[in-house]
Amino acid sequence: MEKTIKFKLNGKTVSPTVDGARTLLWVLRTELGLTGTKYGCGEGYCGACTVLVDNEASRSCQLAIQDVEGREVLTIEGLSANGKLHPLQQAFIDHDALQCGYCTPGMLLAAHSLLLRIPQPSRQEIIAGLEDNFCRCGAHTRIIQAVQGVAAKREAK
Repeated sequence: MEKTIKFKLNGKTVSPTVDGARTLLWVLRTELGLTGTKYGCGEGYCGACTVLVDNEASRSCQLAIQDVEGREVLTIEGLSANGKLHPLQQAFIDHDALQCGYCTPGMLLAAHSLLLRIPQPSRQEIIAGLEDNFCRCGAHTRIIQAVQGVAAKREAK
């Protein structure tokens, strides 16, 4: 049964009218036109569909749209601000931490959530925080270096 679900998406209030049991992933991609959130495995294992819900990394393929009612959702499209890349996005470019780019949106959002929780994570904390996001191209080392670089710049300030 369709209903209007009101939530904040990338800083703006949206109210799509959809089946409440439909996954957040497909509402984002089809009804709201935000295709940066990727479909990977559809089982919540790969992390390609990662978004932030109230600043926590969440698998949008496993989350019913009704479960985000009244909450804040951040997708890759909302990570940059005022036409300027987020420091993590720039770090991924600077460290060549992307190859095919398919995992990148989910990896960036998982890293952002990690840095919100732990502003100065150790290498092991970064590895643990991102281990559930798969990169089939093998850019993990450069991804870790990119996250370390952002944390180091924060520490230097």
